[in-house]
Amino acid sequence: MITVLPNGHIEFSFFRRDVSKVSIVGTFNDWQPDAIPMKNVGNGWWRARFHVPDGLHQFRYVADNEWFTDFAAHGIEYGRWGMNSLLMVGRPEAIAA
Repeated sequence: MITVLPNGHIEFSFFRRDVSKVSIVGTFNDWQPDAIPMKNVGNGWWRARFHVPDGLHQFRYVADNEWFTDFAAHGIEYGRWGMNSLLMVGRPEAIAA
């Protein structure tokens, strides 16, 4: 699940019990699995907050080396390796560019 915060950052929330490590991968970090680790906030929930540049981005979650799509994001699209979640950040003209 994604939330656009008042300060412009994006909050990513992911639920998965019994995993030891979760990260966010996407076009905003060149799909690097260890670039953006998420914090375990308890009861199976993981969170991360950070700035994402304006534009349309694809992303997924990686939990203990297994990849997950966020169906509560701004949409999904089929990619080379499966379904990617979509994140739209910024003004519509920035996204269309």
